[in-house]
Amino acid sequence: MLGIIGAMDVEVNGIIEKMENPEKRTISNITFTKGTISGTECVVAKCGIGKVNAAVCTQTMILTYKPDRIINTGVGGATSDKTHIGSVVIADKVVQHDFDTTALGDEIGTLFLSDENIKYLPCCEKLCKELENTCSALADIDYTVGTVATGDRFIATTEDRKLLNSRFNAVACEMEGGSIGQVCYINKIPFCILRSISDDNSGDEGAHVEYSVFVQSAAEKAIEIITAYIKSCPTD
Repeated sequence: MLGIIGAMDVEVNGIIEKMENPEKRTISNITFTKGTISGTECVVAKCGIGKVNAAVCTQTMILTYKPDRIINTGVGGATSDKTHIGSVVIADKVVQHDFDTTALGDEIGTLFLSDENIKYLPCCEKLCKELENTCSALADIDYTVGTVATGDRFIATTEDRKLLNSRFNAVACEMEGGSIGQVCYINKIPFCILRSISDDNSGDEGAHVEYSVFVQSAAEKAIEIITAYIKSCPTD
Protein backbone atom coordinates (compact mmCIF):
# COMPACT_ATOMS: atom_id res chain seq x y z
CA MET A 1 0.00 0.00 0.00
CA LEU A 2 1.19 3.50 -0.88
CA GLY A 3 0.82 6.18 1.79
CA ILE A 4 0.47 9.79 0.65
CA ILE A 5 0.61 12.73 3.06
CA GLY A 6 0.05 16.42 2.36
CA ALA A 7 -0.35 19.30 4.78
CA MET A 8 -3.34 21.06 3.21
CA ASP A 9 -6.57 20.26 1.40
CA VAL A 10 -5.23 21.79 -1.80
CA GLU A 11 -2.38 19.25 -1.74
CA VAL A 12 -4.45 16.08 -1.28
CA ASN A 13 -8.05 16.63 -2.38
CA GLY A 14 -7.21 16.21 -6.05
CA ILE A 15 -5.68 12.81 -5.27
CA ILE A 16 -8.58 11.68 -3.08
CA GLU A 17 -11.04 12.63 -5.85
CA LYS A 18 -9.37 10.08 -8.13
CA MET A 19 -9.88 7.21 -5.68
CA GLU A 20 -12.17 4.29 -6.33
CA ASN A 21 -14.14 2.85 -3.40
CA PRO A 22 -12.84 5.40 -0.87
CA GLU A 23 -13.18 4.57 2.80
CA LYS A 24 -12.67 7.34 5.34
CA ARG A 25 -11.57 6.96 8.94
CA THR A 26 -10.73 9.71 11.42
CA ILE A 27 -8.00 9.09 14.00
CA SER A 28 -6.47 11.81 16.20
CA ASN A 29 -8.65 14.30 14.31
CA ILE A 30 -6.91 13.35 11.04
CA THR A 31 -9.01 11.89 8.23
CA PHE A 32 -7.42 8.99 6.36
CA THR A 33 -8.94 7.98 3.02
CA LYS A 34 -8.19 4.48 1.77
CA GLY A 35 -8.98 3.31 -1.76
CA THR A 36 -7.43 2.42 -5.10
CA ILE A 37 -6.08 4.57 -7.92
CA SER A 38 -5.36 2.79 -11.20
CA GLY A 39 -5.36 -0.51 -9.33
CA THR A 40 -2.87 0.63 -6.68
CA GLU A 41 -4.03 0.54 -3.07
CA CYS A 42 -3.45 3.91 -1.43
CA VAL A 43 -4.15 5.76 1.79
CA VAL A 44 -4.14 9.56 1.72
CA ALA A 45 -4.18 12.00 4.63
CA LYS A 46 -4.06 15.75 5.23
CA CYS A 47 -1.77 16.06 8.22
CA GLY A 48 -2.02 19.79 8.86
CA ILE A 49 0.80 22.32 8.77
CA GLY A 50 3.96 21.81 10.83
CA LYS A 51 6.27 19.13 12.09
CA VAL A 52 4.25 17.78 15.03
CA ASN A 53 1.06 17.44 12.96
CA ALA A 54 3.05 15.66 10.27
CA ALA A 55 4.71 13.28 12.73
CA VAL A 56 1.40 12.34 14.40
CA CYS A 57 -0.15 11.66 11.00
CA THR A 58 2.77 9.57 9.77
CA GLN A 59 3.02 7.37 12.85
CA THR A 60 -0.75 6.86 12.89
CA MET A 61 -0.75 5.94 9.21
CA ILE A 62 2.07 3.43 9.72
CA LEU A 63 0.46 1.75 12.72
CA THR A 64 -3.05 1.68 11.26
CA TYR A 65 -2.54 1.03 7.54
CA LYS A 66 1.00 -0.41 7.36
CA PRO A 67 2.00 1.22 4.04
CA ASP A 68 5.06 -0.21 2.32
CA ARG A 69 6.15 3.28 1.22
CA ILE A 70 5.16 6.88 1.95
CA ILE A 71 5.35 9.99 -0.22
CA ASN A 72 5.02 13.47 1.23
CA THR A 73 3.64 15.73 -1.48
CA GLY A 74 2.77 19.40 -1.70
CA VAL A 75 4.20 22.85 -2.24
CA GLY A 76 7.42 24.43 -1.01
CA GLY A 77 9.70 27.43 -1.27
CA ALA A 78 12.82 27.74 -3.39
CA THR A 79 16.20 28.01 -1.65
CA SER A 80 18.48 27.70 -4.66
CA ASP A 81 18.99 29.30 -8.04
CA LYS A 82 18.20 25.84 -9.44
CA THR A 83 14.60 26.13 -8.24
CA HIS A 84 11.91 28.68 -9.00
CA ILE A 85 8.14 29.08 -9.11
CA GLY A 86 6.73 26.29 -11.25
CA SER A 87 9.65 23.90 -10.83
CA VAL A 88 9.57 20.63 -8.89
CA VAL A 89 11.91 19.22 -6.25
CA ILE A 90 12.41 15.53 -5.51
CA ALA A 91 14.25 15.05 -2.23
CA ASP A 92 17.18 12.66 -2.01
CA LYS A 93 17.54 13.61 1.65
CA VAL A 94 15.87 15.86 4.19
CA VAL A 95 17.13 17.92 7.12
CA GLN A 96 15.38 19.72 9.99
CA HIS A 97 16.97 23.14 9.79
CA ASP A 98 15.42 24.38 13.04
CA PHE A 99 16.73 21.56 15.24
CA ASP A 100 19.54 23.39 16.98
CA THR A 101 21.74 22.17 19.83
CA THR A 102 24.81 24.02 18.61
CA ALA A 103 25.13 25.59 22.08
CA LEU A 104 26.10 22.09 23.28
CA GLY A 105 28.69 21.68 20.53
CA ASP A 106 26.53 19.75 18.06
CA GLU A 107 26.23 20.45 14.36
CA ILE A 108 23.00 22.25 13.52
CA GLY A 109 20.28 19.93 12.24
CA THR A 110 21.64 16.87 14.06
CA LEU A 111 18.81 14.64 15.32
CA PHE A 112 19.19 12.38 18.33
CA LEU A 113 17.49 9.03 17.73
CA SER A 114 17.48 6.11 20.14
CA ASP A 115 20.44 4.38 18.51
CA GLU A 116 22.21 7.05 16.44
CA ASN A 117 22.70 10.75 15.78
CA ILE A 118 21.94 11.80 12.22
CA LYS A 119 21.70 15.11 10.36
CA TYR A 120 20.48 14.19 6.89
CA LEU A 121 17.73 11.59 6.61
CA PRO A 122 18.12 9.70 3.32
CA CYS A 123 15.11 9.24 1.09
CA CYS A 124 14.48 5.91 -0.61
CA GLU A 125 16.66 5.77 -3.74
CA LYS A 126 14.11 3.59 -5.57
CA LEU A 127 11.21 5.96 -4.84
CA CYS A 128 13.33 8.95 -5.79
CA LYS A 129 14.28 7.36 -9.11
CA GLU A 130 10.68 6.37 -9.85
CA LEU A 131 9.55 9.95 -9.28
CA GLU A 132 12.38 11.20 -11.49
CA ASN A 133 11.25 8.85 -14.25
CA THR A 134 7.69 10.05 -13.84
CA CYS A 135 8.72 13.70 -14.13
CA SER A 136 10.88 12.93 -17.16
CA ALA A 137 7.95 11.26 -18.89
CA LEU A 138 5.61 14.22 -18.35
CA ALA A 139 5.68 17.27 -20.60
CA ASP A 140 7.15 20.55 -19.33
CA ILE A 141 8.20 19.37 -15.87
CA ASP A 142 11.36 21.15 -14.71
CA TYR A 143 12.63 19.15 -11.74
CA THR A 144 15.64 19.12 -9.44
CA VAL A 145 16.86 16.40 -7.09
CA GLY A 146 18.40 17.57 -3.83
CA THR A 147 18.09 18.34 -0.14
CA VAL A 148 14.81 19.61 1.29
CA ALA A 149 15.03 21.63 4.51
CA THR A 150 12.16 21.43 7.01
CA GLY A 151 11.31 23.74 9.90
CA ASP A 152 8.38 25.15 11.83
CA ARG A 153 8.67 28.55 10.16
CA PHE A 154 7.55 29.92 6.82
CA ILE A 155 10.76 31.09 5.15
CA ALA A 156 9.89 34.50 3.76
CA THR A 157 13.14 36.36 3.09
CA THR A 158 15.82 35.96 0.48
CA GLU A 159 18.45 36.11 3.24
CA ASP A 160 16.93 33.11 5.06
CA ARG A 161 16.59 31.15 1.82
CA LYS A 162 20.25 31.76 0.97
CA LEU A 163 21.23 30.70 4.49
CA LEU A 164 19.43 27.35 4.09
CA ASN A 165 21.23 26.81 0.81
CA SER A 166 24.68 27.68 2.15
CA ARG A 167 24.21 25.81 5.44
CA PHE A 168 22.52 22.64 4.16
CA ASN A 169 22.81 22.86 0.35
CA ALA A 170 19.00 22.86 0.37
CA VAL A 171 17.14 23.40 -2.88
CA ALA A 172 13.70 23.78 -1.24
CA CYS A 173 12.16 24.46 2.15
CA GLU A 174 8.87 23.47 3.74
CA MET A 175 7.35 22.56 7.10
CA GLU A 176 6.57 18.82 7.22
CA GLY A 177 8.91 16.58 5.22
CA GLY A 178 11.70 16.34 7.79
CA SER A 179 9.42 15.01 10.51
CA ILE A 180 7.66 12.64 8.10
CA GLY A 181 11.10 11.42 7.09
CA GLN A 182 12.16 10.98 10.72
CA VAL A 183 9.12 8.86 11.57
CA CYS A 184 9.58 6.76 8.42
CA TYR A 185 13.30 6.35 9.11
CA ILE A 186 12.64 5.17 12.67
CA ASN A 187 10.01 2.70 11.41
CA LYS A 188 12.15 1.60 8.44
CA ILE A 189 9.50 2.65 5.92
CA PRO A 190 10.81 3.84 2.52
CA PHE A 191 9.88 7.47 1.93
CA CYS A 192 10.38 10.35 -0.44
CA ILE A 193 9.34 13.99 -0.66
CA LEU A 194 7.95 15.76 -3.72
CA ARG A 195 7.55 19.54 -3.62
CA SER A 196 6.23 21.89 -6.29
CA ILE A 197 7.65 25.38 -5.83
CA SER A 198 5.09 28.06 -4.97
CA ASP A 199 7.38 30.92 -3.88
CA ASP A 200 10.96 31.96 -4.54
CA ASN A 201 11.39 35.65 -3.59
CA SER A 202 12.04 36.58 -7.22
CA GLY A 203 9.28 39.19 -7.22
CA ASP A 204 9.10 42.56 -5.51
CA GLU A 205 5.99 41.81 -3.43
CA GLY A 206 7.48 39.13 -1.19
CA ALA A 207 7.19 35.39 -0.68
CA HIS A 208 3.86 35.49 1.14
CA VAL A 209 2.26 37.20 -1.89
CA GLU A 210 3.85 34.76 -4.32
CA TYR A 211 2.62 31.86 -2.21
CA SER A 212 -0.99 33.07 -2.20
CA VAL A 213 -0.91 33.51 -5.98
CA PHE A 214 0.82 30.28 -6.97
CA VAL A 215 -0.10 27.74 -4.26
CA GLN A 216 -3.05 26.35 -6.26
CA SER A 217 -1.15 25.83 -9.51
CA ALA A 218 1.88 24.46 -7.68
CA ALA A 219 -0.28 21.96 -5.78
CA GLU A 220 -2.01 20.89 -9.00
CA LYS A 221 1.36 20.16 -10.59
CA ALA A 222 2.36 17.96 -7.65
CA ILE A 223 -0.97 16.12 -7.88
CA GLU A 224 -0.39 15.55 -11.60
CA ILE A 225 2.98 13.98 -10.87
CA ILE A 226 1.71 11.81 -8.01
CA THR A 227 -1.20 10.57 -10.14
CA ALA A 228 1.14 9.71 -13.01
CA TYR A 229 3.50 7.98 -10.59
CA ILE A 230 0.69 5.82 -9.20
CA LYS A 231 -0.33 4.76 -12.69
CA SER A 232 3.21 3.66 -13.49
CA CYS A 233 4.43 2.29 -10.16
CA PRO A 234 4.31 -1.38 -9.16
CA THR A 235 1.26 -2.46 -7.18
CA ASP A 236 3.10 -4.89 -4.88
